[in-house]
Amino acid sequence: MLPAMAQVVQNRWLRSVYVVLGFLMLGIGVIGTVLPGIPTTMPIILAAFFFSKSSQRFDDWMLNHKLFGPLVRDWRAGVGFTARAKSIAITAIAATFTITVVWVVDVPGVRIGLILLAMAISAYILWLPTKPVEPDKS
Repeated sequence: MLPAMAQVVQNRWLRSVYVVLGFLMLGIGVIGTVLPGIPTTMPIILAAFFFSKSSQRFDDWMLNHKLFGPLVRDWRAGVGFTARAKSIAITAIAATFTITVVWVVDVPGVRIGLILLAMAISAYILWLPTKPVEPDKS
């Protein structure tokens, strides 16, 4: 299934806002590929969304990007994420939230809130479709 064409908005001001938000999310996603604790997947998907609303050229660039393209195409097609990607995401969430709750935050209510947030994010990731592993084509 091919991803749908971008639905670029007509309002010039709104398109500009979407471009800025797209690059902001892309920047966060790129930083997240290098720094642990910074999310990667959702900012990249959000960047693709904003680019689809602002520019056909940027949308095409995201869809054809070597690293991010498959993620965006799978998301738009409703295929989901691989079991490996889900386990990495949940492990990263568990690690970063544990460090934050144990060593950074001292307020009990905030700690409980962070634990509940980590559980909710993990549950959402598990709820998403799991992409079947494709056989090796070599």
